[in-house]
Amino acid sequence: MFNTILVALDSPDLSKRVMQALQNLQLLPSTKVILTHVIATNETGEEQPADRPHKDDQFRPIEEALQAHQASLPGESKLEIVTGDPAEEIVRLANIYEANLILIGSRGLTGVTRILQRSVSSQVVSDAHCSVMVVR
Repeated sequence: MFNTILVALDSPDLSKRVMQALQNLQLLPSTKVILTHVIATNETGEEQPADRPHKDDQFRPIEEALQAHQASLPGESKLEIVTGDPAEEIVRLANIYEANLILIGSRGLTGVTRILQRSVSSQVVSDAHCSVMVVR
């Protein structure tokens, strides 16, 4: 059903739930999976182009975590680590890879907190060209 799935991963606990949801989809070997982590520009404290490769040791743990998840996948997969606004970068990558589905976790923000801290999953749902599955 889904040819290409973009999976947005963040914290270890949330990533575990998102990867479990991905496994529950019963992927076909022909399904291409893009595992991504977006480093918010405010996390690094510096402005960088979204596509600049990261060779700094600061990003090594993120890459290793993505590789560990990648090892459990049955078919073709790719890793993407980018910097920028998380919602914008997730939608941008989904467009580049022509994803049929974006799989993303939710931190469970509600009310004023959701507005003040900007819910990434809500913004992705409203901006994405494809289906979005939000995992709580």
